[in-house]
Amino acid sequence: MRKSNLYACVALALLSLFLVFASSAVAEEGIFTLDESVKQALANNWSLKAKTEKIAESEQVKRQAKAEFFPKLSTSYGYSRLSETPTIDVMLPPPAPSGEFPVGTRNNYQWKGTITQPLFTGFALISSYDLAKLGIDQARLEVELEKLDLALQVKEAYFGILKADKAFEVAKKAVESLASHVEVAQNFYDVGMIPINELLKAEVELSNARHELMRARNSARLARASFNTVLSRSIEAPVQVKDILVYQEVGCDLQDYLPKALKNRPEIKTIDLAIRQTDQQIRLAKSKKYPEIAFTYDYIKEGDDMTVSGDEYHDASRWEATVGLKWTFWEWGKTRSAVREKESVKKRFLNQKKALEDSILLDVKNALLDLELAREDIPTTKKAVEQAEENLRVSEERFKVQATTTTEVLDAQTLLTRARSTYYDALYNQNLAMAKLKRAIGEY
Repeated sequence: MRKSNLYACVALALLSLFLVFASSAVAEEGIFTLDESVKQALANNWSLKAKTEKIAESEQVKRQAKAEFFPKLSTSYGYSRLSETPTIDVMLPPPAPSGEFPVGTRNNYQWKGTITQPLFTGFALISSYDLAKLGIDQARLEVELEKLDLALQVKEAYFGILKADKAFEVAKKAVESLASHVEVAQNFYDVGMIPINELLKAEVELSNARHELMRARNSARLARASFNTVLSRSIEAPVQVKDILVYQEVGCDLQDYLPKALKNRPEIKTIDLAIRQTDQQIRLAKSKKYPEIAFTYDYIKEGDDMTVSGDEYHDASRWEATVGLKWTFWEWGKTRSAVREKESVKKRFLNQKKALEDSILLDVKNALLDLELAREDIPTTKKAVEQAEENLRVSEERFKVQATTTTEVLDAQTLLTRARSTYYDALYNQNLAMAKLKRAIGEY
């Protein structure tokens, strides 16, 4: 009996340990890290999925362009009825009879099967196919650009939650501190140590602090709703994120980042691709200068009834093979203008590339300046928090011995709230600047 009880205790202990580990694992799974947030957004975001479909669309466009190289098969079936039987006047020397002789039928049916194979199109087919292939590359670059923008949106939403939570924490501490001060002021007023206006000032500030606390709570809820929207989750889904609002030392030398930005940014690659597409469009426009040559094979069945099985005036079947040339050699300069138009488009893209490089340089510089500001600002604001906490402590102690007034305590609390908010804003701005720097150099 004792042995069975021992086994039961051991089993219960193991089960308890399992439940503890399981619950901790579930709790850990419920906390989003920054990397996990980005991964989920890239996997689930509806806008990104819609953009990804453009790759499949471009693949089908390429297949359509490729199909133009191969023979085309077509068929037709027709019926014609004439107003009268076609005849011909024949004048023959006697004694042969003269007069009208029929040469056809009033009812005519025809079925035709046709094979058409382009032989030369002035390189138009090749240019169209190359454009279609470049369209796939363009769609992929658009998806990559969407991913970079989405990753930045996720980080902004993630840091937005942390900032809102910090603001709520600051507001909560302010309410707790002011509530404690109101309690002390109430006791002093009850024994006649301070006038009523001192107590009222403290109570008004406490009411204001509680109002700010409710606003901070709503901001935290809205930040989570924004986060869920970016990740394509239910807007009411609970969200807990890992706190990473800490200072990280980062190099701020522009030359360390600029080459990587110019190499990685999808916008640069998109402009380069647009220039290549324009080269193909120029080639396509020039194809109008050349003749088009095609081979056509027709298999024809005719007759005077629906079976098209022939009659005395029609062969049951026949075939025709044709090599034809079509050349529009004069259109009043239309082709030349089309070529010049595309050449102008290419020049525009080349100028846009220079402007884009300057814009990328500015993006990187702006992010580095924000990081540099944070590097100088965070230690200062952190020191200001410590000083404001000490100032509030001293003011509260002085108030307890009636060496100062409520106004000084309230001012000290306001300074501390502002210092804490400024410090957390600096941490938020530094983390956001790092996210923008990664976006500027084409990284997640």
